[in-house]
Amino acid sequence: MKPVTITVNDQMQSGYRYERTEPPGEHFDPDFKPELSPADLLRMGVFGGKYMTDCQDEFPADWFKEAKLSPAKSDPDLNFFGVSASKPLSYWREKGWIWDNDPRGWFQWYCRYWMGRRCEDDGRQIGRWKAMTRHIGQVRKNCVKGDLMCRPRQRQALLHWAYDSRNY
Repeated sequence: MKPVTITVNDQMQSGYRYERTEPPGEHFDPDFKPELSPADLLRMGVFGGKYMTDCQDEFPADWFKEAKLSPAKSDPDLNFFGVSASKPLSYWREKGWIWDNDPRGWFQWYCRYWMGRRCEDDGRQIGRWKAMTRHIGQVRKNCVKGDLMCRPRQRQALLHWAYDSRNY
């Protein structure tokens, strides 16, 4: 694939440029096996609908056709499980978990990775994604399979990380 240069101009980044070097949704690190695509997550309802309201030009239009978005403020009712499972961005910054090139955090990294960007932060982010499996174990240990009302915050958090928590 011939690299494609993307220039980002939204509320959180101006003039940021990166290259997409892989076809969308392909050639992932062998340790990274997300169960849901960014489009799936946006349709299902994640991050209270607030996350991607000003950066739609960067991603395929079809991601947003049925996306549950809330431009004014986060609305937990839009989340698949109807609960908030997020910490504020300030919390993630304080912990040092935000990489400068992805100021919105993991989901922004994942959207860009899905679209074909590969970068020096990939290993760290994949490691963070893998660490979420501890929550799958807790859901499996404490819930009857298919009981989606059991541990809804934990299930929503897993959904934010592209794990299909309806399956546990």
